[in-house]
Amino acid sequence: MRGVASAAGPPLLAAGVLAASALPPPAASLVPVLLFTGAALLVTGAALAAVPTASGRAARPVRPPVEGRWTVLNSPADRVPSHGTHAWGQTYAVDLVHDPADGGRPAFGTGRAFRPPADFPAYGRPLVAPDDAVVVTVRDGVRDHRSRSTRAALLLMAAEAPLREAGGARRVLGNHLVLDLGDGVYAVLAHLRRGSAVVRPGQRVRRGELLARCGNSGNSGEPHLHFQLMDRPAPRFAAGVPFVFTSGGDLPGSGGAVDV
Repeated sequence: MRGVASAAGPPLLAAGVLAASALPPPAASLVPVLLFTGAALLVTGAALAAVPTASGRAARPVRPPVEGRWTVLNSPADRVPSHGTHAWGQTYAVDLVHDPADGGRPAFGTGRAFRPPADFPAYGRPLVAPDDAVVVTVRDGVRDHRSRSTRAALLLMAAEAPLREAGGARRVLGNHLVLDLGDGVYAVLAHLRRGSAVVRPGQRVRRGELLARCGNSGNSGEPHLHFQLMDRPAPRFAAGVPFVFTSGGDLPGSGGAVDV
């Protein structure tokens, strides 16, 4: 995300200047949008360049925030940073998709490119607290969009990335929770179903307590849970903290299953 923001800013600023100086009125009407978006991306890229790339902490044991059989995607067992960037505190983040043993999860590249979220078994599944914690942030009003279930649809999603970056946590993480686990460690549960949060800021929750339900909001190709630990409550400026799931020790690589 850091690279996208840094690279996209200058072309948009240049387009705004060009529209203002040389193009007819219809194009010139885009000037405020182009200039604002370009400037926002440049500032974001510069800010993220100063974000620490890792916190140097020992792995924190936590309970899996899901129940049932889930497949791990984008795992730090495969690479660090697991999502290809340290930005947004994602260094050790994992994506979890509900993948019942008896099937039911649509295979990528088959069927419609933009499936409704309810087509996926993860949608609406309960998400629980990974440890005793205090709720810091609740964002719950972003709509659940359709999936991106083919390569062409994923390319479209990638093209939208600069706009999501400029839109901040609401556009990137969608509906999400931030929990204070203590000892300077914070958890993020992202891409939640709209309206599903059952907790509020300042509330104390117990390990395993219901928090919300899995959705497909924000920068998400299909209903899944994005989970990470970080060293401060603001994801944009946080460094990732490594973790292990108490049920299975080390995190499996991409394609591995977490069964809890």
